[in-house]
Amino acid sequence: MDDRRVAVVVEDDDDIRGLMVALLGQSGFEVHEASNGTDGVRAVRDYDPILVTVDLGLPDFDGYEVTRQVRQFTDAYVVMLTARGEEIDTLLGLDAGADDYLTKPFRPRVLRARIEAMLRRPRGGSTAAPAVPAPPTNAPVRENSGGAVPTASNEKPVQIDRHLSLDGLELYPTVHQVVAEGREVPVTPTEFLLLETLMLSGRVVRSKAELSRVIRGDAPDNGTFVSLADERTVEVHLGNLRRKLKDDPKTPRWVQTVRGVGYRMASSPQDVR
Repeated sequence: MDDRRVAVVVEDDDDIRGLMVALLGQSGFEVHEASNGTDGVRAVRDYDPILVTVDLGLPDFDGYEVTRQVRQFTDAYVVMLTARGEEIDTLLGLDAGADDYLTKPFRPRVLRARIEAMLRRPRGGSTAAPAVPAPPTNAPVRENSGGAVPTASNEKPVQIDRHLSLDGLELYPTVHQVVAEGREVPVTPTEFLLLETLMLSGRVVRSKAELSRVIRGDAPDNGTFVSLADERTVEVHLGNLRRKLKDDPKTPRWVQTVRGVGYRMASSPQDVR
């Protein structure tokens, strides 16, 4: 993961923005601030942060639109902050591409803990893998050594150490890239982490609670409490991932729901090697 701790705070309330700048500065971040969506998107583009906090209610356009715009060019972790506590607001925030969602008022230590948990996850350019057991010998995923990531015709291919392959779905941890049937699929850091976890697990079913812990940066089986809201967050992230992959949950090619249990990678005749 990039060692640079740069953050952008997009918040129109002066007091809250000042609190966020101070809080993140005390946590070792170089902090840049913006009071509206337009300046916020520009700041993210200019400073290339690892973390972006976005207020939902902004004077020009809302935090959902800020998140959608920055997701077009960055894999920074995005935390949405809002006074709204309804589930639909949380779902809309995650659907726009946010990695986490925190309702105001919040305790500074809670925000700090959530941010540090995100920073422990693998991110673009990282070769680290989530803490999950190796897949069983009959798992459908192949781990390939060597090769180059597909790129546009005018770009030099990027050499990589390994990638994961499953029936036309390719995942490249080194460069944080997902390719489905030759089509590059833009995913958020959280979506990438969930897909990598499931691919490494093969046919082993991962529960929503286990996947929630992986998102936090914990071991999936450490037994820490997972709320219904946390499990719902996993559902939304995987729903977004499936939509981007164009993977129909009714007839899944890649991500399969095991009703009442969790998720695993789907099998097919081509998966048996």
